[in-house]
Amino acid sequence: MRQPRWFSQPYPPEGASAAEGIRNQLGRPELDLLTILVRESAQNSWDARLPEPSGPVDFGIDMWTVGPAHTDAWRRLLAEGSPLAADNFPLRDTLKQGSIRVLAVSDRGTRGLGGPTRADAAVGPDRDFVSFIRNIGEPRDTALGGGTYGFGKGIFYLLSRSGTVLVHSRCRTSEGTAETRLIGCTLWKSYVGTAPGDGRRYTGRHWWGDTSGDVVEPLVGQEADAVAHRLGLKPFAPGETGTTVVVIDPHLDELTSPEAAAYLADSLAWHLWPKAISTGGDDPAMRFSVTCDGVDHPVPDPRETRPLNLFVAAYEEMAGSQGRDLECKSPKRHLGRLGLIKRIMPPLEPTRASRMLDIEDLVHHVCLMRPAELVVTYMPGPKPPSENLGYAGVFRGAESMDEIYAKAEPPTHDAWNPQSLQRPESTFVQTTFRRINEALEGLLTLGGGVRPGTSDVALGAASSFFSGLVGGAWGIGGATAYARPGRMVTRPSRSDDGGTGTGRAGTAASGGSDSDHESGPGSPASGVPRRRPRVEYVGDPYYDDHADDAVLVQEFRLPTPGAQRVRIDLAVVLPGSTGRETDPPLGASMPGLIGWEDDGGLLYTSAACVIEGGDAIWRALVRPAADTMTEIAIKVEAVTIP
Repeated sequence: MRQPRWFSQPYPPEGASAAEGIRNQLGRPELDLLTILVRESAQNSWDARLPEPSGPVDFGIDMWTVGPAHTDAWRRLLAEGSPLAADNFPLRDTLKQGSIRVLAVSDRGTRGLGGPTRADAAVGPDRDFVSFIRNIGEPRDTALGGGTYGFGKGIFYLLSRSGTVLVHSRCRTSEGTAETRLIGCTLWKSYVGTAPGDGRRYTGRHWWGDTSGDVVEPLVGQEADAVAHRLGLKPFAPGETGTTVVVIDPHLDELTSPEAAAYLADSLAWHLWPKAISTGGDDPAMRFSVTCDGVDHPVPDPRETRPLNLFVAAYEEMAGSQGRDLECKSPKRHLGRLGLIKRIMPPLEPTRASRMLDIEDLVHHVCLMRPAELVVTYMPGPKPPSENLGYAGVFRGAESMDEIYAKAEPPTHDAWNPQSLQRPESTFVQTTFRRINEALEGLLTLGGGVRPGTSDVALGAASSFFSGLVGGAWGIGGATAYARPGRMVTRPSRSDDGGTGTGRAGTAASGGSDSDHESGPGSPASGVPRRRPRVEYVGDPYYDDHADDAVLVQEFRLPTPGAQRVRIDLAVVLPGSTGRETDPPLGASMPGLIGWEDDGGLLYTSAACVIEGGDAIWRALVRPAADTMTEIAIKVEAVTIP
């Protein structure tokens, strides 16, 4: 078996690109390296998917420390033929470290890096190998694909502290047989040779493989399988094709390996969620996984994860009959389709991945995507009038516009820049943003036509406007409080057989029974309470998740011993008014009780609930009416024992 060696590229007489220039082609992106890795590598995998009906693309990111059984092979095989000066080839120092850390990005259900292995022989459409390994800046050859000029592969080299990757791929040859290929690549910086008698200049590009010919070739077939086995790389299953790119000594941005794995999993959800959801009964287009030292870090399910579930809902509206077509009138052009969803929702707990997208505790963004349905960016819109109101949108460009939107993207594919285009193409992109903003203004317009601050606001419009008002609850002391963020007004509240209070407005989709029968853990054997029962509210009301929606929650306890029956009185209140609406206008909704939840998480869905008084904290879960402020009054009475 031939021993793989390194080959360092000298400058040819006709000149060549320096490694520094290639490394800088990604520019200065706003996203961090790990996020760019997720976006660019998944995009490459999607563009390399096998023709239907091959099934979903499996995309995985794995991190591990090279084990003792393989460390010696790494050090001996990857040091052979390398430049002597560590400044020119930092992999030499990496291999001398006590442990070697690697990060592998793999895809299966893709075609692998096939085609000729020499750039001068790649004249047909099948040139994946030379496009990834040899050439820089080739235009895309995938119709409606996610990539453009192939600069994104540079992220693999930028992520490696030594600028070095191993590429392990299996493809189909022109004869239809499976072929494994293994090659190493380094992209560092140009230099002048330091070996005795060698004063040549080098580009800083290096390849590791079969150096027996006039160009470095990948190890192929059994030789590739054997060396991959010695390095501990995961083998391909029979009949399987795809590619694994191994990044040696990755930058993790000061994160520990488990922290980086969790961040990568979250980033996959934020940037690839359209590929992770099933639509129309079909399986998801891609399946994602992340592991660190053999431990799985699950990728969040977009349908079950806030606020991604809001974007999923907007996507389904966009793709359905409720989606709206956006048009440019002059010149006339169909731009794409838009879906918008507005909901009352609890404040978000931002993650590192969401903060990277400037999404903090409030969602007011539209996800932009091309027909490939890969997230380009999250375009911020106007902030809603309340911190408890959020909206999400999805815009998918029309297929006829794909080339224009692609040309408006930087190398990292994370923006649409109309200033980089000529007219009329720049007009189309600018009009896209204008049409989206017009739709957002309509979404936040009161009653479809009246804006905040105008006079003669209709009841429906006022209800929408006052959704920004938040109710507070204090059961002891007999006051009902209404609070706009930064301001609070109180007025006397009613009392009936105990404390009452007022809850904040919110929304939820699921609910319990409205029947008059009772449930609950209270027992008649407990006897009649000796003191008059009362409700003691615990803290302020707040929003929380229940099933797939946000609900209004008021925690409370019944401090008087004995069995007591609680009921709830719900109404809609307009701030500044002394009245309360218990009968909704025609076509309007009213808040509803979802149920009573004990401290063990058991939910009782009847209208009345018998509770044993004591120190236990209960939660009243309410489904408020959308676009209103909801008043909650919890009533309590003693249970009479025969």
